[in-house]
Amino acid sequence: MPSLSDLKREGLLAPQQRPWPRIVVDEVLWSGAATSVAERRLTLLALWGEPAAVHMAVLEPPTAEVAVISLDCPNRRFPSVGALHPPALRLERAIHDLFGLLPTGSPDPRPWLDHGRWGVTAPLGARTPAATQPAYPFLPVEGEGLHQVAVGPVHAGIIEPGHFRFTASGETVVRLEQRLGYVHKGIEGMMVGASLQQGGKLAGRVSGDSTVAYAYAFSRAAEAALQIEAPPRAVWLRALLAELERLANHLGDIGAICNDAAFALMLAHCGVLRENVLRAATTAFGHRLMRDVIIPGGVGRDLSADGRAAIEAALVSIRQHFPTLVELYDETASLQDRTVGTGAVSPELVEQYGAGGFVGRGSGRAFDTRRKLCYPPYGQLRFEVPMLTEGDVNARVWVRIREVEQSMAMIDQILDKLPAGELVAPLPVIAEDREGLSLVEGFRGDVLVWLRLTDGAIARCHLRDPSWFQWPLLEAAIEGNIVADFPLCNKSFNCSYSGPDL
Repeated sequence: MPSLSDLKREGLLAPQQRPWPRIVVDEVLWSGAATSVAERRLTLLALWGEPAAVHMAVLEPPTAEVAVISLDCPNRRFPSVGALHPPALRLERAIHDLFGLLPTGSPDPRPWLDHGRWGVTAPLGARTPAATQPAYPFLPVEGEGLHQVAVGPVHAGIIEPGHFRFTASGETVVRLEQRLGYVHKGIEGMMVGASLQQGGKLAGRVSGDSTVAYAYAFSRAAEAALQIEAPPRAVWLRALLAELERLANHLGDIGAICNDAAFALMLAHCGVLRENVLRAATTAFGHRLMRDVIIPGGVGRDLSADGRAAIEAALVSIRQHFPTLVELYDETASLQDRTVGTGAVSPELVEQYGAGGFVGRGSGRAFDTRRKLCYPPYGQLRFEVPMLTEGDVNARVWVRIREVEQSMAMIDQILDKLPAGELVAPLPVIAEDREGLSLVEGFRGDVLVWLRLTDGAIARCHLRDPSWFQWPLLEAAIEGNIVADFPLCNKSFNCSYSGPDL
């Protein structure tokens, strides 16, 4: 099956994409690439469409090379990747919903984002009047004494909507099937024709808890397309913002996971530490979630002496209290009884899905774009990528704990090494088509952004959340566990509902 070198040699290189190549192929090479993905010679990073083309981003693990493989679809069809590689199925269903492109040979033709409420079909493609959709057909389950439990899409807490259909034998879950798409926002449609400044703001609103990661990835994709670099001070401030976002989210998750195991004390104390980080972010960057600080070309706000002091004070607080909380977690037998061995995902399944973040690293996949693809300034920072192999709730907690420690160490280094200088590089005005691709490590895992510019405006932008490859693993993790453990498993994954709904 073809390697990236084979694809580059036999396909047609699109010269306008940076920093990694885009290779235009025919159906034979496309199917060969899909087979290489299924055989794990290549890792699927993303799969997205246009009105008459489909694109597949892949990583070659031994070389850490990345490429986009493109297939023109004049007949609005393309050979299904999901027929060979199940992680592609939901992505193909979204392509069909948005663009009307048909993945031939797909074993799952059901809609994904389209709930029959748009009034049109293929809104970014042919945009034809919508027909009445039948009731959504959940997958059948056969067996004696089975019953179904329907949860959502509206939940008891103030969280995003998603539907979970459990099939259980007594209390034991036999199958879980998710249905998402309730927070579809049309962001990819709104991106078309937007300026880079507008696009950066839209990117930062894909998933609110990852606003820094998305703005970071979008800006790096734009800069790659324009062949410019952000000033050194902006590069280091971006890393500071990213690590603060990671720190706040991990602290919140650790407490929330323990709360779902009926240990509210951890939620309260971790909530205080998270709040300290968010207040420091407000002082330093003017917004609790640091929204709209990263912009194409650099950053829109500098770090003042007061902001630096607030961040340092938050770190002092975490270092003072967090070790005690970690010890409390580790030595509370009733809590360990709920988390150890619960919701396990095998390393083989994580490898197949190319899952990143704490989900992947909790099951033995030590993939981190800060290390594997090493974008600046991470090559100048000392840090470790924590990894465990048990793949259970406890492993995902411990990866978060170790990442809290690593993020604090990196923030120290960033503050020590932060250079002086400009914050923003001017954006050149370029008439010809340009394309950029970037991957940035968010707190959930790698965020991918692919961008095409025409006459300086956005012609097409695809934003891929890490949750696309993590949600299906939650379905696998809950099998064989009891229904009552689902909130615990779900929170240990903490997938984004909004990120994949676009």
